Amino acid sequence: MRAIWKGAVTFGLVNVPVKVYSATEDHDLSLHQVHDADGGRIRYQRKCEVCGKVVSYDHIDKAYQDGEQTVVLTADDLASLPEERSREIEVVEFVPSDDLDPIMFDRSYFLEPDSSSSKAYVLLRRTLEETDRTAIVRFALRQKTRLGALRVREDVILLQTLLWEDEVREVRFPALEERVRISAKELEMSEALVESFSSRFRPDAFVDEYQAQLRKLIEAKLEQGDALDTAATFGEQPEPDDDTGAEPIDLMEVLQRSIERQRGTTGAKTASGAKRSGTAKPAATSSSAKTGTAKTGTAKTGTAKTGTAKTSGAKTGTAKTAPSKASTATKRKKSA
Repeated sequence: MRAIWKGAVTFGLVNVPVKVYSATEDHDLSLHQVHDADGGRIRYQRKCEVCGKVVSYDHIDKAYQDGEQTVVLTADDLASLPEERSREIEVVEFVPSDDLDPIMFDRSYFLEPDSSSSKAYVLLRRTLEETDRTAIVRFALRQKTRLGALRVREDVILLQTLLWEDEVREVRFPALEERVRISAKELEMSEALVESFSSRFRPDAFVDEYQAQLRKLIEAKLEQGDALDTAATFGEQPEPDDDTGAEPIDLMEVLQRSIERQRGTTGAKTASGAKRSGTAKPAATSSSAKTGTAKTGTAKTGTAKTGTAKTSGAKTGTAKTAPSKASTATKRKKSA
């Protein structure tokens, strides 16, 4: 992990230097847009509406428009604000943990001690644990004044940003204002149903099945050869041969072959790993079988030879019978 911010937690005269790290990350596969006709990469450009030029980030400022006039705010203007210059996470009060409504929680960050001695850090952590309190803090991060809560997760102090009160919507649904009669028998049966589903929450028992299926679909397409050359996708042209007598080295081709060989090695290891893990836990029900399949697909293996992958491959099997022009050109290039 890489620290995104450095500062100090202050409560009273106690100063706890810390580094701030994002506590969560996105596990979704990264997809980009391409032209359906030739597979060319689609990109978005930041174009000025006055001069028509494409503008880089270092020449972009922010602005506020009130309807008739626009105020331009430079990076120096924003950095000059007192709150932006502050590097303190100020504790304003300690509250019972039950006082916080979960809807107010926004993002989570880990705090790491940033001094030669971690005594002040450990003291704050132990205080939060022993008093069963949550510290409400105020700080500035990324050009915003933020409200936050300090809690303890295992041995680390966790900073969770909170939404401001006016950021949580008030809702009134007319349907909920109608009086509904619930009989004692209905409530009893509903509670019995809840009891039948009762369990301890285990996060590792749940997986993102969509991402697992998407990964298997991609691997099935790669296995069938239904893929475009990456260089062609980005519109790169091969360099012409010279007449020096020495055979030129096509770096892109060498890299592409290396990637394909690595994929083949990884695929073989993954397939053998899948066979070993496939008998670890028998599927008790159809729903658990689905969960097991998904977990196998995402447990850092991404197997392409499971039943789901074969099904996906069968659906995309027409790519072999009627290959696209881009695919045919790629195969001709590889054979050459």
